[in-house]
Amino acid sequence: MSEAAAKLHGRGKVRDIYDVGQERLLLVATDRISAFDVVLPNPIPDKGRVLTGLTLFWLDHTEDLIGNHLISADLGEFPEPFRSEPVLAGRSMLAIKAEVIAVECVARCYLTGSGLRQYRAEGHVCGVPLPPGLDEASKLPEPIFTPTTKAAEGHDLPLTFEDTVGLVGRGLAEKLREITLVLYERGAAVAAERGIVVADTKFEFGFAGGELILIDEVLTPDSSRFWPAEGYESGRVQASFDKQFVRDWLDAVGWDHEPPPPELPGDVIDGTAARSREAYERITGEPWDRYRRAMGVIAGSDGETSDDVLDRLRAEHAGGSERRCWSA
Repeated sequence: MSEAAAKLHGRGKVRDIYDVGQERLLLVATDRISAFDVVLPNPIPDKGRVLTGLTLFWLDHTEDLIGNHLISADLGEFPEPFRSEPVLAGRSMLAIKAEVIAVECVARCYLTGSGLRQYRAEGHVCGVPLPPGLDEASKLPEPIFTPTTKAAEGHDLPLTFEDTVGLVGRGLAEKLREITLVLYERGAAVAAERGIVVADTKFEFGFAGGELILIDEVLTPDSSRFWPAEGYESGRVQASFDKQFVRDWLDAVGWDHEPPPPELPGDVIDGTAARSREAYERITGEPWDRYRRAMGVIAGSDGETSDDVLDRLRAEHAGGSERRCWSA
Protein backbone atom coordinates (compact mmCIF):
# COMPACT_ATOMS: atom_id res chain seq x y z
CA MET A 1 0.00 0.00 0.00
CA SER A 2 1.29 3.49 -0.79
CA GLU A 3 1.81 6.07 1.92
CA ALA A 4 -0.90 8.23 0.39
CA ALA A 5 -3.41 5.37 0.52
CA ALA A 6 -3.03 4.67 4.25
CA LYS A 7 -5.68 6.59 6.15
CA LEU A 8 -6.53 7.28 9.75
CA HIS A 9 -9.69 5.22 10.09
CA GLY A 10 -10.60 6.07 13.67
CA ARG A 11 -9.27 7.36 16.94
CA GLY A 12 -10.45 5.84 20.18
CA LYS A 13 -9.69 6.88 23.72
CA VAL A 14 -6.43 4.93 23.62
CA ARG A 15 -5.95 3.57 20.08
CA ASP A 16 -5.25 5.08 16.69
CA ILE A 17 -6.65 2.91 13.88
CA TYR A 18 -5.34 3.08 10.31
CA ASP A 19 -6.95 1.55 7.24
CA VAL A 20 -4.08 -0.05 5.34
CA GLY A 21 -6.11 -1.74 2.60
CA GLN A 22 -6.90 -5.35 1.76
CA GLU A 23 -9.47 -5.49 4.60
CA ARG A 24 -6.74 -4.82 7.15
CA LEU A 25 -6.31 -2.28 9.93
CA LEU A 26 -3.25 -1.21 11.86
CA LEU A 27 -4.10 -0.78 15.55
CA VAL A 28 -1.72 1.49 17.43
CA ALA A 29 -1.96 1.53 21.23
CA THR A 30 -0.83 4.96 22.35
CA ASP A 31 0.24 5.91 25.87
CA ARG A 32 -2.98 7.85 26.41
CA ILE A 33 -5.00 6.92 29.46
CA SER A 34 -8.69 7.44 30.10
CA ALA A 35 -10.68 7.36 33.32
CA PHE A 36 -14.44 7.60 33.69
CA ASP A 37 -14.58 7.67 29.86
CA VAL A 38 -12.49 10.85 29.65
CA VAL A 39 -8.99 10.96 28.15
CA LEU A 40 -6.52 12.41 30.64
CA PRO A 41 -3.90 14.98 29.63
CA ASN A 42 -0.79 13.00 30.60
CA PRO A 43 0.48 9.86 28.84
CA ILE A 44 1.74 6.86 30.84
CA PRO A 45 5.18 5.71 29.62
CA ASP A 46 5.12 2.33 27.82
CA LYS A 47 1.41 1.92 28.51
CA GLY A 48 0.58 1.16 24.87
CA ARG A 49 3.17 -1.58 24.77
CA VAL A 50 1.86 -3.15 27.97
CA LEU A 51 -1.65 -3.24 26.48
CA THR A 52 -0.34 -4.77 23.26
CA GLY A 53 1.94 -7.29 24.98
CA LEU A 54 -0.81 -8.54 27.27
CA THR A 55 -3.33 -8.66 24.43
CA LEU A 56 -0.93 -10.81 22.39
CA PHE A 57 -0.51 -13.14 25.39
CA TRP A 58 -4.26 -13.52 25.87
CA LEU A 59 -5.05 -13.92 22.17
CA ASP A 60 -2.65 -16.86 22.16
CA HIS A 61 -4.29 -18.31 25.29
CA THR A 62 -7.88 -17.97 24.01
CA GLU A 63 -7.66 -18.80 20.31
CA ASP A 64 -9.10 -22.26 20.99
CA LEU A 65 -12.26 -20.56 22.30
CA ILE A 66 -12.85 -17.98 19.56
CA GLY A 67 -11.02 -16.59 16.55
CA ASN A 68 -9.54 -13.11 16.78
CA HIS A 69 -8.44 -10.14 14.72
CA LEU A 70 -4.65 -10.65 14.83
CA ILE A 71 -2.65 -10.91 11.62
CA SER A 72 0.79 -9.89 12.93
CA ALA A 73 2.48 -7.76 15.58
CA ASP A 74 5.85 -7.89 13.78
CA LEU A 75 6.91 -4.41 12.69
CA GLY A 76 8.69 -5.93 9.70
CA GLU A 77 5.38 -7.28 8.38
CA PHE A 78 3.56 -3.94 8.53
CA PRO A 79 2.93 -2.07 5.29
CA GLU A 80 4.82 1.12 4.62
CA PRO A 81 5.07 3.80 5.87
CA PHE A 82 4.44 2.15 9.25
CA ARG A 83 7.18 -0.46 8.85
CA SER A 84 9.74 2.35 8.95
CA GLU A 85 8.49 3.86 12.23
CA PRO A 86 10.39 2.31 15.19
CA VAL A 87 8.02 3.95 17.67
CA LEU A 88 5.31 1.51 16.55
CA ALA A 89 7.30 -1.54 17.67
CA GLY A 90 5.61 -3.43 20.47
CA ARG A 91 2.54 -1.20 20.53
CA SER A 92 0.87 -2.10 17.22
CA MET A 93 -1.00 -4.96 15.60
CA LEU A 94 -1.94 -5.61 12.01
CA ALA A 95 -5.54 -6.81 12.26
CA ILE A 96 -8.43 -8.11 10.23
CA LYS A 97 -11.02 -5.42 9.53
CA ALA A 98 -14.22 -6.34 11.34
CA GLU A 99 -17.75 -5.02 11.59
CA VAL A 100 -17.87 -4.05 15.25
CA ILE A 101 -20.76 -5.03 17.50
CA ALA A 102 -21.87 -1.90 19.35
CA VAL A 103 -21.97 -3.50 22.80
CA GLU A 104 -19.23 -3.56 25.44
CA CYS A 105 -19.32 -7.13 26.79
CA VAL A 106 -18.43 -7.01 30.49
CA ALA A 107 -18.00 -9.98 32.82
CA ARG A 108 -17.60 -9.57 36.56
CA CYS A 109 -17.25 -11.88 39.53
CA TYR A 110 -16.45 -9.25 42.18
CA LEU A 111 -18.55 -6.23 43.11
CA THR A 112 -16.86 -2.85 42.77
CA GLY A 113 -16.99 0.38 40.79
CA SER A 114 -20.13 1.08 38.77
CA GLY A 115 -21.46 -2.40 39.50
CA LEU A 116 -21.34 -1.80 43.24
CA ARG A 117 -23.00 1.59 42.86
CA GLN A 118 -25.85 0.12 40.83
CA TYR A 119 -26.24 -2.78 43.27
CA ARG A 120 -26.47 -0.43 46.25
CA ALA A 121 -29.05 1.73 44.50
CA GLU A 122 -31.13 -0.95 42.79
CA GLY A 123 -30.21 -4.39 44.18
CA HIS A 124 -28.99 -5.68 40.82
CA VAL A 125 -26.30 -5.11 38.20
CA CYS A 126 -27.52 -4.71 34.63
CA GLY A 127 -30.72 -6.51 35.53
CA VAL A 128 -28.96 -9.47 37.18
CA PRO A 129 -30.36 -9.83 40.73
CA LEU A 130 -27.76 -10.36 43.45
CA PRO A 131 -27.99 -11.54 47.08
CA PRO A 132 -28.46 -8.89 49.79
CA GLY A 133 -25.63 -7.78 52.04
CA LEU A 134 -22.84 -7.61 49.47
CA ASP A 135 -20.11 -5.02 49.97
CA GLU A 136 -17.07 -3.54 48.28
CA ALA A 137 -15.06 -6.33 46.55
CA SER A 138 -17.53 -9.06 47.53
CA LYS A 139 -17.15 -12.18 45.38
CA LEU A 140 -20.33 -13.04 43.51
CA PRO A 141 -21.80 -16.55 43.52
CA GLU A 142 -20.75 -16.89 39.87
CA PRO A 143 -19.52 -14.62 37.07
CA ILE A 144 -22.23 -12.45 35.51
CA PHE A 145 -22.66 -10.76 32.14
CA THR A 146 -23.13 -7.00 32.57
CA PRO A 147 -22.95 -5.32 29.15
CA THR A 148 -22.88 -1.59 28.45
CA THR A 149 -23.39 0.69 25.51
CA LYS A 150 -20.42 1.55 23.33
CA ALA A 151 -20.61 5.31 23.34
CA ALA A 152 -18.69 7.26 20.69
CA GLU A 153 -18.59 10.20 23.12
CA GLY A 154 -19.24 10.46 26.84
CA HIS A 155 -20.02 7.66 29.26
CA ASP A 156 -20.99 4.08 28.45
CA LEU A 157 -24.33 3.14 30.03
CA PRO A 158 -25.37 -0.18 31.59
CA LEU A 159 -27.59 -2.54 29.60
CA THR A 160 -29.78 -5.40 30.76
CA PHE A 161 -29.67 -8.62 28.79
CA GLU A 162 -33.03 -7.76 27.22
CA ASP A 163 -31.66 -4.34 26.25
CA THR A 164 -28.84 -6.18 24.50
CA VAL A 165 -31.35 -8.43 22.74
CA GLY A 166 -33.08 -5.31 21.50
CA LEU A 167 -29.81 -4.00 20.04
CA VAL A 168 -28.37 -7.12 18.40
CA GLY A 169 -31.06 -9.82 18.45
CA ARG A 170 -31.57 -12.72 20.85
CA GLY A 171 -29.34 -15.26 19.18
CA LEU A 172 -26.32 -12.97 19.04
CA ALA A 173 -26.97 -11.63 22.55
CA GLU A 174 -26.95 -15.18 23.92
CA LYS A 175 -23.74 -15.96 22.03
CA LEU A 176 -22.08 -12.79 23.34
CA ARG A 177 -23.06 -13.65 26.91
CA GLU A 178 -21.80 -17.21 26.53
CA ILE A 179 -18.42 -16.37 25.01
CA THR A 180 -17.86 -13.41 27.35
CA LEU A 181 -18.26 -15.62 30.41
CA VAL A 182 -16.15 -18.43 28.91
CA LEU A 183 -13.34 -15.97 28.11
CA TYR A 184 -13.57 -14.44 31.57
CA GLU A 185 -13.35 -17.83 33.25
CA ARG A 186 -10.29 -18.77 31.17
CA GLY A 187 -8.59 -15.45 31.95
CA ALA A 188 -9.45 -15.56 35.65
CA ALA A 189 -8.12 -19.10 35.98
CA VAL A 190 -4.81 -18.28 34.25
CA ALA A 191 -4.38 -15.07 36.25
CA ALA A 192 -5.15 -16.87 39.52
CA GLU A 193 -2.19 -19.16 38.88
CA ARG A 194 -0.07 -15.98 38.76
CA GLY A 195 -1.49 -14.53 41.98
CA ILE A 196 -3.90 -12.07 40.36
CA VAL A 197 -7.65 -11.75 40.85
CA VAL A 198 -9.52 -10.57 37.74
CA ALA A 199 -12.43 -8.74 39.34
CA ASP A 200 -14.05 -7.80 36.04
CA THR A 201 -13.12 -7.29 32.42
CA LYS A 202 -14.49 -6.03 29.10
CA PHE A 203 -14.39 -7.74 25.71
CA GLU A 204 -15.29 -6.47 22.27
CA PHE A 205 -16.42 -8.53 19.30
CA GLY A 206 -17.05 -8.11 15.62
CA PHE A 207 -17.81 -10.02 12.44
CA ALA A 208 -15.22 -10.77 9.76
CA GLY A 209 -15.96 -13.10 6.88
CA GLY A 210 -19.28 -13.92 8.49
CA GLU A 211 -17.59 -15.21 11.66
CA LEU A 212 -17.79 -13.77 15.17
CA ILE A 213 -14.28 -12.83 16.33
CA LEU A 214 -12.63 -11.24 19.36
CA ILE A 215 -11.25 -7.76 18.66
CA ASP A 216 -9.48 -4.88 20.39
CA GLU A 217 -7.57 -5.34 23.66
CA VAL A 218 -7.99 -8.42 25.84
CA LEU A 219 -7.61 -8.68 29.62
CA THR A 220 -5.38 -5.65 30.03
CA PRO A 221 -5.05 -3.11 32.88
CA ASP A 222 -7.23 -0.76 30.79
CA SER A 223 -10.06 -3.21 30.21
CA SER A 224 -9.91 -5.11 33.52
CA ARG A 225 -9.54 -4.79 37.25
CA PHE A 226 -6.51 -6.76 38.43
CA TRP A 227 -6.04 -7.26 42.18
CA PRO A 228 -3.12 -8.98 43.95
CA ALA A 229 -4.55 -12.21 45.36
CA GLU A 230 -2.32 -12.13 48.41
CA GLY A 231 -3.94 -8.94 49.69
CA TYR A 232 -7.53 -9.60 48.73
CA GLU A 233 -10.11 -8.99 51.45
CA SER A 234 -13.75 -8.18 50.82
CA GLY A 235 -15.28 -5.13 52.45
CA ARG A 236 -12.58 -2.67 51.41
CA VAL A 237 -11.02 -1.12 48.33
CA GLN A 238 -8.31 -3.39 46.92
CA ALA A 239 -4.80 -2.63 45.82
CA SER A 240 -4.65 -2.97 42.05
CA PHE A 241 -2.43 -3.35 39.00
CA ASP A 242 -4.82 -1.46 36.78
CA LYS A 243 -5.84 2.18 36.31
CA GLN A 244 -7.90 2.13 39.52
CA PHE A 245 -4.84 3.84 41.03
CA VAL A 246 -5.55 6.80 38.73
CA ARG A 247 -9.31 6.71 39.36
CA ASP A 248 -8.71 6.80 43.13
CA TRP A 249 -6.43 9.85 42.80
CA LEU A 250 -8.96 11.65 40.60
CA ASP A 251 -11.71 11.01 43.14
CA ALA A 252 -9.46 12.11 46.00
CA VAL A 253 -8.86 15.50 44.37
CA GLY A 254 -12.59 15.98 43.83
CA TRP A 255 -12.80 15.76 40.04
CA ASP A 256 -16.45 15.48 38.89
CA HIS A 257 -15.67 13.04 36.03
CA GLU A 258 -16.50 15.62 33.39
CA PRO A 259 -14.03 17.36 31.02
CA PRO A 260 -11.62 18.92 31.46
CA PRO A 261 -9.72 16.48 33.67
CA PRO A 262 -6.85 17.60 35.93
CA GLU A 263 -3.18 17.10 35.17
CA LEU A 264 -1.70 13.96 36.73
CA PRO A 265 1.24 14.47 39.11
CA GLY A 266 4.52 12.67 38.46
CA ASP A 267 4.09 10.13 41.24
CA VAL A 268 0.71 9.04 39.87
CA ILE A 269 2.14 8.71 36.35
CA ASP A 270 5.14 6.71 37.59
CA GLY A 271 3.03 4.57 39.92
CA THR A 272 0.58 3.71 37.14
CA ALA A 273 3.40 2.80 34.75
CA ALA A 274 5.04 0.57 37.36
CA ARG A 275 1.77 -1.21 38.16
CA SER A 276 1.01 -1.94 34.52
CA ARG A 277 4.48 -3.37 33.92
CA GLU A 278 4.16 -5.54 37.00
CA ALA A 279 0.81 -6.81 35.72
CA TYR A 280 2.50 -7.82 32.45
CA GLU A 281 5.32 -9.62 34.24
CA ARG A 282 3.06 -11.45 36.67
CA ILE A 283 0.61 -12.65 34.07
CA THR A 284 3.05 -13.62 31.33
CA GLY A 285 5.87 -14.79 33.60
CA GLU A 286 8.31 -12.85 31.42
CA PRO A 287 10.47 -9.81 32.26
CA TRP A 288 9.17 -6.62 30.72
CA ASP A 289 12.51 -5.80 29.11
CA ARG A 290 12.44 -9.17 27.33
CA TYR A 291 9.21 -8.20 25.58
CA ARG A 292 10.66 -4.86 24.54
CA ARG A 293 13.74 -6.53 23.08
CA ALA A 294 11.73 -9.24 21.33
CA MET A 295 9.53 -6.64 19.66
CA GLY A 296 12.53 -4.60 18.50
CA VAL A 297 11.93 -1.58 20.71
CA ILE A 298 14.90 0.78 20.62
CA ALA A 299 15.78 3.58 23.03
CA GLY A 300 15.14 6.28 20.45
CA SER A 301 11.46 5.31 20.21
CA ASP A 302 10.74 5.99 23.88
CA GLY A 303 9.74 8.94 26.00
CA GLU A 304 8.53 12.20 24.56
CA THR A 305 9.44 11.12 21.02
CA SER A 306 6.57 8.61 21.02
CA ASP A 307 3.90 11.29 21.30
CA ASP A 308 5.57 13.44 18.65
CA VAL A 309 5.78 10.59 16.12
CA LEU A 310 2.23 9.38 16.75
CA ASP A 311 0.95 12.94 16.35
CA ARG A 312 2.82 13.22 13.06
CA LEU A 313 1.41 9.94 11.76
CA ARG A 314 -2.13 11.03 12.59
CA ALA A 315 -1.61 14.34 10.79
CA GLU A 316 -0.06 12.71 7.72
CA HIS A 317 -2.81 10.13 7.29
CA ALA A 318 -5.92 12.01 8.38
CA GLY A 319 -7.40 12.11 4.90
CA GLY A 320 -10.33 9.80 5.71
CA SER A 321 -13.23 10.32 8.08
CA GLU A 322 -12.32 9.54 11.67
CA ARG A 323 -14.63 7.24 13.59
CA ARG A 324 -14.47 5.38 16.86
CA CYS A 325 -15.04 2.03 15.24
CA TRP A 326 -13.42 -0.82 13.38
CA SER A 327 -15.67 -1.44 10.41
CA ALA A 328 -15.35 0.05 6.97
